[in-house]
Amino acid sequence: MQTLRALIERLVPAILLAGGVALLLAGLLSYAPPTILGDQDPDDPGFVAGDPVGTPPPAIETPDDTPSTSPSLPSFSPTQPTDDPQRSLNPGWPVPPSPSPTPDLPGGSVRASRIVIPSLRIDLPVVPGNLVVRRNPDFYPLCDVAQTLESFGQPGQTGSTYIYGHAQRGMFLPMLRASWRNNGAEMIGAVVEVYTSDLKLHLYEIFRVKRHATNFNLATNLEPGEQRLVLQTSEGPSGHVPKLQVAARPISVVPATAEQALPEPDPRVCAPR
Repeated sequence: MQTLRALIERLVPAILLAGGVALLLAGLLSYAPPTILGDQDPDDPGFVAGDPVGTPPPAIETPDDTPSTSPSLPSFSPTQPTDDPQRSLNPGWPVPPSPSPTPDLPGGSVRASRIVIPSLRIDLPVVPGNLVVRRNPDFYPLCDVAQTLESFGQPGQTGSTYIYGHAQRGMFLPMLRASWRNNGAEMIGAVVEVYTSDLKLHLYEIFRVKRHATNFNLATNLEPGEQRLVLQTSEGPSGHVPKLQVAARPISVVPATAEQALPEPDPRVCAPR
């Protein structure tokens, strides 16, 4: 009897242990933390420029505004020639029409200098898309700033102002995340603040969110005399052409201080590795 009891006491723990191992191997039990199981943190600083940040909902195609031969969106390829920044941004495709000259100021023309979207907690200095930065000869979009596409105009001009930035932490990532939720409906009506170098604050209201865009229709199909702001960020990895575009209409222009309008940009080269 004592021998049988001792045998049972040895066999039962062994059976339970073996069963637990089998369940773990079958995936029915897990003691691993979520990050080990494959849930990436979109705020992980390991994400590089242009990389997707997590898995968005299934794509919903949005048709172009009208069939046209509007030039395609830039692919931001870092392998293009460097003699023309616009061609480097938009290799092989026609360039949007040149804007009217901006009014001259001492020290240069009036330019967008800062963009703020309070509801998305976006606040970035704005620099020209053709800004020459050491170790960035191909004009790949910079990090820690937003940039203006130089084939378009500046705030206050007739036509579109086109500002783009990476979908990275501290940049336009909140805009991309918001677009995943109900196709960006929460951004409709949001205020965008664009400061300019002549110490003015241009206020805009978002009225359109366009996912998976492949051309400039949202920035070129305007009524005569219309002004518009178009924002762009990535939807996929480096070289991925479909982009997220957000359009906003002007609602007001008010004075600003130099402290508000002229942040010190510190662009960082973040060409794809």
